Amino acid sequence: MIHFHSLDDLTLQDAWLTIGIFDGVHRGHQEILRPLVAGAYAAGQPSVVLTFTPHPAVALGGMTDFKCLTSPTERLTLLESFGVDVVITQTFNREFANQTAEEFMHRLEQVVGLRRLFIGYDTALGRGREGNAARLTEIGKELGYTVWSIPPLSDERGILSSSRIRQSIFAGQVSLAAGDLGRYYDLSGTVIHGDGRGHKINIPTANIQAPSGKAIPANGIYACWAWLERSGDGEMEKVPAATNVGVRPTFSPDLPAPAIEAHLLDFNRDLYGHQVRLEFVEYIRPEVKFDSVDALVKQIQADIELTRKILKQG
Repeated sequence: MIHFHSLDDLTLQDAWLTIGIFDGVHRGHQEILRPLVAGAYAAGQPSVVLTFTPHPAVALGGMTDFKCLTSPTERLTLLESFGVDVVITQTFNREFANQTAEEFMHRLEQVVGLRRLFIGYDTALGRGREGNAARLTEIGKELGYTVWSIPPLSDERGILSSSRIRQSIFAGQVSLAAGDLGRYYDLSGTVIHGDGRGHKINIPTANIQAPSGKAIPANGIYACWAWLERSGDGEMEKVPAATNVGVRPTFSPDLPAPAIEAHLLDFNRDLYGHQVRLEFVEYIRPEVKFDSVDALVKQIQADIELTRKILKQG
């Protein structure tokens, strides 16, 4: 896969293109990506995704605390896994957003030689969000591209969307999020030094530095899979983990931001400074304050056994 940082950086011909944020690259997005990639491949033409950074909610709405499901790097990796040939990560700002739909599509036709445009049910491009399916189809007749509109993926909870997945994560409903994503929701971060209490109670934890800008699951205890580089050969190792997200109310209830602490089961290697990726499989219980350290330890041991059972079944 080839990655460009601007529309100004490339010239293509006969592209099959889709446009969107693709935050999470969830199952609804995949309904667009699969026919795009398969059709372009069959036609011997490039499959192209145009996406944006920062998120329009940040660039236009001023939502400085907005949390994404995937970092730009994670999004690229996921798009590549679906066989996309070219990804363009265009900087999104007010100047870019102020183009009319017609101006924008003319520019796209010039740089990618647009032949097929795949859009979702809620696509609205250009100034004033004028570029809906009808308008884009009208412009396509002039420029020589066709529009394929993909219907939304929905279930008893409504239309699948990135917003819905964020709500699930913020509520601790990571199993619902996994169903919508088509994979477990994950967080990656560097293992940093904590206060050492885990070692003192003989339940050591890897304190993972929360990635900036990503949605963090609600405070609580989770059964997770931890992925880390295996010692010696560079291969990735999958280890079960009982993970606490929160403020550690028994010890540090005034913690300013949630900590992420993972106890890796049957594991005793030093991980300081290493990257760990946590896949959130299932919510176990809320974070609570215990009257004594002994009560806390007893509950953690129960959490560990439940984690074993959950992950063994999975």
